[in-house]
Amino acid sequence: MTDAPPPAEAVIDALLDAALPHVAFDGWSDKTFRAAVADAGVDPALARALAPRGAVDLALAFHRRGDRDMVRRLQREDLSALRFRDRVAAAIRFRLEVVPDKEAVRRATALFALPHLAPDGARAIWGTADAIWTALGDRSEDGNWYTKRATLSGVYAATVLYWLGDDSPGASATREFIDRRIDDVMRIEDVKAALNRNPVLRPLMAGPNWLMSRIRAPLRMPDIPMPGGRPPAA
Repeated sequence: MTDAPPPAEAVIDALLDAALPHVAFDGWSDKTFRAAVADAGVDPALARALAPRGAVDLALAFHRRGDRDMVRRLQREDLSALRFRDRVAAAIRFRLEVVPDKEAVRRATALFALPHLAPDGARAIWGTADAIWTALGDRSEDGNWYTKRATLSGVYAATVLYWLGDDSPGASATREFIDRRIDDVMRIEDVKAALNRNPVLRPLMAGPNWLMSRIRAPLRMPDIPMPGGRPPAA
């Protein structure tokens, strides 16, 4: 009787742990992937089956692991006394703080800047934004589901680029950058609210508002895992 194969997630985690020491020198490359397979003692055929694109898939697994670690920290922290915009800012800070190796993020940023991998990078960032909104209790089901995540994706992407070059003590400059970006977003929301309250402009907003209400968030079945892990609405 043969031993059952290890769970796929455990194998990917082992490969990722083995890959990280090599990333600083060789990036998220095939050389790193081969070294990780050897160091982790994983059968090469199994490793390739679980990560068909090699280090590219490991880089995405690294990003998803960061999202999971961020969500776990958000669940531990008591943010109830904070304004909602400050909860969002805290979530972005937590996401950066769970990163064990800034150089791995730098290398991944360069990797997903390549044109043929840019869609993967965009989906990864969208997954982070979705994870943040979900963890903070977002229950939107219309077009706001998309606009919230699109806006936060832009804020998070800009923040990562700023953070990679930030050498201030305790990343204090990045904290200030996050606050400025969220303030910009909140000003946009204030303008939208003002337009909807204005008796002259309100009729002009009726069409766009109706269209947004017709757009539906993606249907997610409870037993099917999705990036960001959004539960069904109550």
